[in-house]
Formats: sequence, structure tokens, C-alpha cells
Amino acid sequence: MSDAEWAVVRQAFPTPAWMESRGGRPEGYCHRQLLDAVRYLVDNGIKWRSLPADFPPWARVYAFFRRWRDHGLVRELHDRLRECVRRAEGRETEPTAAIVDSQSVKADATVKNASRGYDGGKKINGRKRHLITDCLGLLLDVLVTPASTTDRDAARTMLSNLPKSFRELRMVWADGGYTGHLVDWAAQELGLRLEVVKRSDDTSGFCVLPRRWVVERSFAWLIRSRRLARDYETEPASSEAVILWSMIMVMSRRLARREAATRQRRAPGPAA
Repeated sequence: MSDAEWAVVRQAFPTPAWMESRGGRPEGYCHRQLLDAVRYLVDNGIKWRSLPADFPPWARVYAFFRRWRDHGLVRELHDRLRECVRRAEGRETEPTAAIVDSQSVKADATVKNASRGYDGGKKINGRKRHLITDCLGLLLDVLVTPASTTDRDAARTMLSNLPKSFRELRMVWADGGYTGHLVDWAAQELGLRLEVVKRSDDTSGFCVLPRRWVVERSFAWLIRSRRLARDYETEPASSEAVILWSMIMVMSRRLARREAATRQRRAPGPAA
């Protein structure tokens, strides 16, 4: 991370328990070094044991990654940065509309049979990533399942949790894979309007569909992280954490660029 990016991340950083006298002990390594090591792994797709010697030992970095995953700290950091990006874009911190979609990816040999499946539509043996994003393409929720899981079943689980975190949410857009009883269930049980954006039968070739392109762009952002080119994680929870780390990089870089542009505009010009 650059100094500007670290300044942005540090403001949203979760406060360690030991600093609030809630137990635990101080981290043995600098948080910036640990974050840089995790981001390096996610961005370059290397093995844990292949971390460069410039970073702390790989076992300590993995312990940091696992602790933040299990205690929900990576999600907390992600959500705080998302709120910062939304405020910077002139939006309210809580969205009123969202888009849901899924992506099937091949799984590595390290993925257990119990957490992988076969997607007959995409002809992929692996896992499926289910995303719910806001209208800016920022992640609201993520769920990793076997590729055999249907979109409707995964969406039912994810939509059930949305009203607890986003009380202002009223509209969700989806593709044709979510057609059916899910639309009525979302309206009756959750008070959400689930609108299916279908592709016209008269259209041939590539076509940008309203609203659906936003979540497709989010998938493209994630694929830029080489660790997400396929699923290498043994546990689905680790896959979800890697996705969150990838989005953290996207948002922190965006905020750092915006801060730099703001400072440049406010800087006084040359003397006449």
C-alpha cells in the first residue's frame, strides 16, 4: 500500500481488543505489513509458503488471515470502506437497491468433494460465487457454495440476511435464473421487490442489460485478483474472505485516488 492508501485503510481499521482492554495481546508484527502480505497473496495468486521474505513469516500471516476471517474483522473493515466510498460518491451509507448474480469457477485439487459440485449449465466442476452488490457495484454480501447449488436456493439464504443489515433496501434486480417462487417469497416474507431483468428473444450476440451489467463488472474486478482465477481455498469461508480482501483493495485504491485528486485541486496555484 502507498502511504495515501494506508491512511485511508487505517481510518477504517477495526480496533484491536487489547487496545480496549477486552483481552488478547498486541500483534507481534506491524498491521500494515500483515495487510500488505495478505493483499500480495490475493493479488498475485501465490501459495502461502511462497510469500517473499520481505513480509512476516507466512505462518504468522496465515494466522492473521484466519483470525480476521473467523472473527468477522475482514468483513467489518470491508463494510466501513464501502460506507466511505458511498459517501464519497454522494450516496447514503445504506443502499435502497441491489443486484444479485452468481459465477461458477473451477476448483483446485485442494478443494474437498463435500464443498464442490458440478454446474451442468456452465459445464464446470467447482464452486459457485453468489454476490449481492449495490448500484455502484460494491459488495453487500457474498456466499460461496458448491457449483451444483441453484441460484434460487443461494439467493433465498442471502436475501434472508439482507434486511438485518440494510433496513432501507427495497429493490433487488436479478437475471432469469432467479425466476419462480423466489419472487413471491421475497415480497411476502421480506418485503423486497425482486425484479427479473430478462434478455430479449430478438437479441443476438452480446448485449448490455440494464442493471445486470453492474454485478458483472464486479465479477470482472474480482477476477483481476489472481487468487480468484479459480477456487484454491479448502474452506468456503476462506474463499469468501479472499473475495472481501479483493474488494477491499478495489475500494481503498479508489478512495486514495480520490483523496489525492482532492488535495491537488485544493493546492494553491503558482504565484502570479
